[in-house]
Amino acid sequence: MAEGGSDHVALNRRHWDDRASTWHGPLARDHWRRTEPTWGLWNVPESQVRLLPDDIAGMDAVELGCGTAYVSARLARAGARPVGVDISREQLATARSMQREFGIDFPLVLADAERLPLRDATFDFAISEFGASLWCDPHRWIPHAARVLRPGGRLAFVRRSPLFALCSPADGQADPTLLRAQFGMRGHGDDMSVEFTIAHGEMLRLLRSCGFIVDDLIELQAPEPAPHDYPEVSAAWAHQWPSDEIWKARLSR
Repeated sequence: MAEGGSDHVALNRRHWDDRASTWHGPLARDHWRRTEPTWGLWNVPESQVRLLPDDIAGMDAVELGCGTAYVSARLARAGARPVGVDISREQLATARSMQREFGIDFPLVLADAERLPLRDATFDFAISEFGASLWCDPHRWIPHAARVLRPGGRLAFVRRSPLFALCSPADGQADPTLLRAQFGMRGHGDDMSVEFTIAHGEMLRLLRSCGFIVDDLIELQAPEPAPHDYPEVSAAWAHQWPSDEIWKARLSR
């Protein structure tokens, strides 16, 4: 895969506006109607990973790279006051349609999570499930997440695991073989889109540099048997190695 460059923002915006929304939009209704939150590719239940804070009710929350905003809808149902941020007009159009259909209203902001147009110290909780956590440069979006959180605010995000990135070919499913070097790994993609994955050590240092204390890292395992595979990873692979993972952190300052 080619390394991501400075034009990844425009490339990913075009990807979601022109291509990905055609297949992701129809999934929105199913995501919005689920009563119990689930996380990651394998829909691991909230009761198992406890991604959301116990005291989420009443919190000001921001979802970074919200897509169709089903995570924000979950937050609203739990009593939080969410704001959804996404770079794609088409994704936000689907989100607004779901808001009308399900009768759940909250602000939606068209913006890049690497350049958040939000005030400092505004939110108690920031979250991203394969949004900014996958499509944005972590060295840019995580400092912005820290900036908009209040002291003691919490951050949770779901992303691809570094092992998955190391074992993923340019086309097809993840392989048991290491296919690229870990050192220097950052943006990877092609002429259609760019995803970002950094190693655990780099992520830990980045979070600490932004004032976060890491509370947990949960590597998600595919169930056995799993209902289906994905074009990029099989359930059999992800039962042995993590394809995605959850980070939970809190702002110390």
